[in-house]
Amino acid sequence: MSAPVVLIGNPNVGKSALFGALTGSYVAVSNYPGTTVELAEGTASIGTERVRVVDTPGVASLLPMSEDERVTRDLLLATPDAVAVVVADAKNLARALVLALELGELAVPLVLCLNMADEARERGLAIDEEVLARRLGVPVVPTVAIRREGIGALRSALADAALPTLRVDYGAAVEAALERIARALGGAPRARGLAAAVLAGDETAAPWLEALADADARARIAEATESLCAEVGFAGPVVASSRHRTAAHLAEEVRSTTALHSKGRALRERLEWATVHPVWGWPLLALVLTAAYLFVGVFGAGTLVGLVEDGLFGRYVTPAVVAVAGRLPWAFLRDALAGPYGVLTMALPYALALVLPIVATFFVAFGALEDSGYLPRLAVMVNRVFRAMGVSGKAVLPMVLGLGCDTMATLTTRVLETARERLIVILLLALGVPCSAQLAVVLGLLRPLPAAAALLWLGVVLASLFLVGRLAAALLPGQPSDFILELPPLRMPRLGNIVVKTLARVEWYLKEAVPLFVLGTLVLFGADRLRLLGWIERAGRPVVAGLLGLPPAASEAFVVGFLRRDFGAAGLLRMSEAGALSPAQTLVAVVTITLFIPCVASFFMIVKERGVRTALAVGVFVTAFAVGVGALLRAFLSAFPRVLA
Repeated sequence: MSAPVVLIGNPNVGKSALFGALTGSYVAVSNYPGTTVELAEGTASIGTERVRVVDTPGVASLLPMSEDERVTRDLLLATPDAVAVVVADAKNLARALVLALELGELAVPLVLCLNMADEARERGLAIDEEVLARRLGVPVVPTVAIRREGIGALRSALADAALPTLRVDYGAAVEAALERIARALGGAPRARGLAAAVLAGDETAAPWLEALADADARARIAEATESLCAEVGFAGPVVASSRHRTAAHLAEEVRSTTALHSKGRALRERLEWATVHPVWGWPLLALVLTAAYLFVGVFGAGTLVGLVEDGLFGRYVTPAVVAVAGRLPWAFLRDALAGPYGVLTMALPYALALVLPIVATFFVAFGALEDSGYLPRLAVMVNRVFRAMGVSGKAVLPMVLGLGCDTMATLTTRVLETARERLIVILLLALGVPCSAQLAVVLGLLRPLPAAAALLWLGVVLASLFLVGRLAAALLPGQPSDFILELPPLRMPRLGNIVVKTLARVEWYLKEAVPLFVLGTLVLFGADRLRLLGWIERAGRPVVAGLLGLPPAASEAFVVGFLRRDFGAAGLLRMSEAGALSPAQTLVAVVTITLFIPCVASFFMIVKERGVRTALAVGVFVTAFAVGVGALLRAFLSAFPRVLA
């Protein structure tokens, strides 16, 4: 076969693991044209050929309710020779069967892959694959992707991919309307699927209808839709419920259960229950986050950064680079490469020696949480808290990643469903989520102060996040996204999966983020050559001294903080250790620089994701808000000096 293979499935069904098992690795990750939705592409050996394989986002339906679902549907329509692999969680067969039925109406040949077959067996679930294949009319293959079981059988079955023969009965009135619309579309192969989309109110199908139908045909389609609406009302619920009912009946027909009594299974079920319990879930959440902090914040940001930044780069790489660059005959090029704002002495050490160890350890921890099935439970636990900030619990993923690196966290806001929610989270990341490098220095600044200082810092930062999130949610147009998550079973993370995912994400970081560090450094180099940095520092002194009550020299720390967040905090730490800052001034400075505009690489990532105008608006707002909060805190501490006594 030479047709491309498209992996389609609900969230958390193991598509990525199956993709890795088929292709061997992530070969390329790119955005679908005109969107921020990413697709992974690779090649797999199918028979005697190398075939293109595409891994799509997890979707619940091909009647799009999100950008992920629209992109998946559009990819299938734009690739008429595609063969689909519907990846099902064998424990939740009915949900995958809905996708299979939708693909059948779009005339996409498919193979049904019953993944996680081992977990189904452990729960006493058995699926009669022969009956399912006969009733559905397509090959059915059980797999355990994380152990590479069934992959060979899946490769062989792709040659026999077929159109589902099972059809959904929508009732006489809807079926008649579908027939009229299909005739208007000229009997195109995917006419029934597009007709059902029209009746279900799918506005995103309009471009595809225009490509297949002239003005007269579109008028007949509109007439058929209006006629049906007058007869039975809006057909969307009928279409959805009929598909789900057909899928549920088939799943019930081919599934059987047996009672299993296992201490391990009982323990896991109790743990799954506890992870989302309104009381017991919080201690477990605290335990998980503490372990993640010790691994990322202490081991990654402390031990590994010390070894790489101070050891490898500090002793060997940077001195060697400076020595080689010093031999260049052109002073401008020497400074651009190895000066204070040099690409080789600032951008790459920052990106590779400081941020990369933190990001890599974070990706390991993130991969373990993801592979264990805990991440959706984490989102459920914090959903109510995040709703108070104007976003859903899904925002916990980029927000937690922001504690590793705001640049990468901004990129991962793509996982959120609406542009509105992505913008709110980008704003909150820029405002009050310190990266690990800055957080370590901030904690060093707070350590000598009374405990009340740390509590005030945390309270002000959290209050700022909640206030700005609520205001943004109230002012930005659009509706909050629905919070619908399937909770996968808890399982023991597999080292191989974590390694593959970590390497893929590190590659992603190197391709997406490191160039922005280089670009930001070049911009700073140009600003320094034009003496703009010195001018900005001098212009900021009246604000720093007048509004914040800090020594004028502290303005340099805020300018440097835009270059590297931890460098700005480190400048304040040196002033504090030298006795140039009182406890009250230290607290004001720490709060202000935590809320201050993020580093230049994060700024350019916002430009990349949202455009120059939005990035500038975010930068101006965050800077003004940080100074305003710092000024209010200074006034509070002046009125109540005993708070830090």
